[in-house]
Amino acid sequence: MTRRALSIAAVSAAAFAIPGIAQAQTEIQWWHSMTAVNGEWVNDLAKEFNASQKDYKIVPTFKGTYDESMTAAVAAFRAGNAPHILQVFEVGTATMMASKGAVVPVGKVMADAGYKFDPKVYVPAVAGYYTAPNGQMLSFPFNSSTTIFYYNKDAFKAAGLNPDQAPSTWGDVALAAAKLKASGHKCPISIAWQGWTQLESFSAWHNVEFATKQNGLAGTDARLKINSPLHVRHIENLANMAKQGLFVYKGRGNVPEASFVSGECAMMTTSSGFYGNVKKNAKFAYGIAPLPYYKDVPGAPQNTVIGGASLWVMAGKKAEEYKGIAKFFDFISKPEVQSASHKRTGYLPITTAAFELTEKSGFYKENPGTDVAVNQMIRKVTDKSRGIRLGNYVQIRAIEDEELENVWAGKKTAKEALDAIVTRGNELLARFEKANK
Repeated sequence: MTRRALSIAAVSAAAFAIPGIAQAQTEIQWWHSMTAVNGEWVNDLAKEFNASQKDYKIVPTFKGTYDESMTAAVAAFRAGNAPHILQVFEVGTATMMASKGAVVPVGKVMADAGYKFDPKVYVPAVAGYYTAPNGQMLSFPFNSSTTIFYYNKDAFKAAGLNPDQAPSTWGDVALAAAKLKASGHKCPISIAWQGWTQLESFSAWHNVEFATKQNGLAGTDARLKINSPLHVRHIENLANMAKQGLFVYKGRGNVPEASFVSGECAMMTTSSGFYGNVKKNAKFAYGIAPLPYYKDVPGAPQNTVIGGASLWVMAGKKAEEYKGIAKFFDFISKPEVQSASHKRTGYLPITTAAFELTEKSGFYKENPGTDVAVNQMIRKVTDKSRGIRLGNYVQIRAIEDEELENVWAGKKTAKEALDAIVTRGNELLARFEKANK
């Protein structure tokens, strides 16, 4: 036998001698939209799961913004090569629910794999949002967030404001912004995710309807109601602050967040999921507080609505792959994994057990303000504040951005812009209702 033949035989023998070496792991493709510190968190979760067992390998892939990844997944599904797991932001929920045949309810995936899956262990406002009228959970709550208020304590101090006291009302915000401007701050306040923070969360926080039919949760024939006197008053107030240089518009989505981390803007309303970025990158003392409100509105503050995203399981995969997805979901549901994720990112601990574990660890006492998001979400909800689930909502959010930008630029009044959002948005809702009868 030649030396080459001997070496081939030796390699072959070695392969058979080591049990399982030839058995490939089942790969699970996970498309997501997490960037920067939250992107690192997603990759670390996958690594932890992959290291915890040998049968499955989660492969996370960044697929652009939430709307980009959703569009890419729809195209991939039609072409027969969709990912196994797709992260979808909360405003895509109604669209995913209506995608019959494209998704498998997470409750079914878990039950088929033999896991006990009880929606009651989840924080009610989180579980309720992703649950069908028949009580079946449709998607897996993942990076659930809510809107909170961040402020720069060092800037407050320099402006003669109390750094340990955040503005609690919108009137207080305007007064603080004026003092910050007088002390030389070029951007006293900016807002990220403007439609979510200033219209959706604003509505729930003040216990006023965003849309009919319990904000869409009770039927596809819902219509927008965000041109109410309270909504007009609030957007008008922000428009006046913009004219005076107290509020500075910095762009759509989470783009404005960079201006807070850099110290340029002293106050910001945005996602609780921004916490990981602030904690890692802000070079100043900062505070976290509940959203401001109008104290003359009866019942305010109520509760804030869910944001962030959930994980949807795509249809058309092999039974073994669904077992791997269930195993992964079971892993990231564990209280210790949930608690660690919550502490790291600022996203909500999606189960009551994870919240209690975090509280017991002393994290909230050591990091004041980190429990704000949870406390805003675990309040009692009403039919007006339970959440917002509307069809074609990705497009409606784009309309909100466009019309609000017209207000900040002085091209439209608050009333004109909100009327336009309602008219244009209701056309999209009517279209969605017709398509899903």
